[in-house]
Amino acid sequence: MTSLSVEMLAADAVEPITSAGNAQLGIAVLAGIAVIVLLITKLKVHAFLALTIGSLALGSFAGADPAKTLTSFTAGLGSTVAGVGVLIALGAVLGKLLADSGGADQIVDTILARTSGRAMPWAMVLIASIIGLPLFFEVGIVLMIPVVLLVAKRGNFSLMRIGIPALAGLSVMHGLIPPHPGPLVAIDALGADLGVTLALGVLVAVPTVVIAGPLFSRYAARWVDIEPPEKMIPQRPSEELDRRPSFGATLATILLPVVLMLVKALVDIVVDDPENAVQRVTDVIGSPLIALLAAVVVGMFTLGRAAGFTKGRLSGTVEKSLAPIAGILLIVGAGGGFKQTLIDAGVGRMVLDFSENWSIPALLLGWLIAVAIRLATGSATVATISAAGLVAPLAADMSTSHAALLVLAVGAGSLFFSHVNDAGFWLVKEYFGMDVPQTIKTWSVMETIISVVSLVFVLLLSLVL
Repeated sequence: MTSLSVEMLAADAVEPITSAGNAQLGIAVLAGIAVIVLLITKLKVHAFLALTIGSLALGSFAGADPAKTLTSFTAGLGSTVAGVGVLIALGAVLGKLLADSGGADQIVDTILARTSGRAMPWAMVLIASIIGLPLFFEVGIVLMIPVVLLVAKRGNFSLMRIGIPALAGLSVMHGLIPPHPGPLVAIDALGADLGVTLALGVLVAVPTVVIAGPLFSRYAARWVDIEPPEKMIPQRPSEELDRRPSFGATLATILLPVVLMLVKALVDIVVDDPENAVQRVTDVIGSPLIALLAAVVVGMFTLGRAAGFTKGRLSGTVEKSLAPIAGILLIVGAGGGFKQTLIDAGVGRMVLDFSENWSIPALLLGWLIAVAIRLATGSATVATISAAGLVAPLAADMSTSHAALLVLAVGAGSLFFSHVNDAGFWLVKEYFGMDVPQTIKTWSVMETIISVVSLVFVLLLSLVL
């Protein structure tokens, strides 16, 4: 799950790093994933090293030139860190400012005071869905995590009971609702109407997020009963503060990147002219990096200064925020490297070759192709782009509503069963302090529920419309 430009480059990789046949490549993929899982679960090797070794093993099993495999891995690692790493770093700085200034305490105290225990998962899924509407998944994660962990800790809630609804809200928005990159590209490829797709997407998203979020979290909390990881929980300030930011100022700071990115999305839809001066400005200020950077700079005043921080204290807060995320950056980057190795090896092409002769309904075909590419490459956006391109001819004779439903079917398939080749898998694992089996039983199952449930609602709508 990286930026659109990176994913487009991945999807359009011209020359595979190996000329292996589909059978050999399929075996190589399974072997590479098996190596990673074995190293992490049985031999307790650090995930960064396991992903690196697994990528090299994948290339070797596929018969690729080791130098080309290494180049693919390092390119994927670099592009992932470039696209996601800076966002994680800025999110960590913002989170530390929230914690040290007392702003996070203010938000959490307000939520706990005004929301009953039973309603908390519903409150979290609503907040995450609103925040996730204009944001990339990774940005939503770094904004939501401090609040999720503090609510779970202070309110004595199961982390999964609170965390799964938040993740579900972010993930459903990412896969089904424009202006996220995957749905937008699919709308363009299939010639669907943006407004109709958005309206039908909301119809599908609401029941899906309820089932995969608050309802599934009951079972996830039984399967994986863990405490919020201490190293990730925003700590109370070491000394008592004379004052702390108001709830309004803190909320406005958190929502600033959401608003900036939403403005960009709306201008892109309404103006739709890259040469327009207003759109050029909003494209800059609404980019994830600038939007989060703006929140950090504003937060230094609305949070830090409001709590009485000196310039030295602000500088120290920023410095302390970066050390704990070094391991996360490397693991997420290595996940992106493994994904890029898969893509460059020709796995996406292999899946498309297999699917060319499938004779099944268009909506189900689009979903299945996206599922196969998602499982093989780990990328939701690459799965959406590739699947939409393959089924585009089928959309030529479709009605407006069914073309929109085909976009949603492809988006639903792109979310199916996130596992070790998805950088998002490692992001969730590290932030929530889970091991690989626990992440599969919660995050991966949740993603599968979103994929299957949303397909069911898409098919039901196709019978009505």
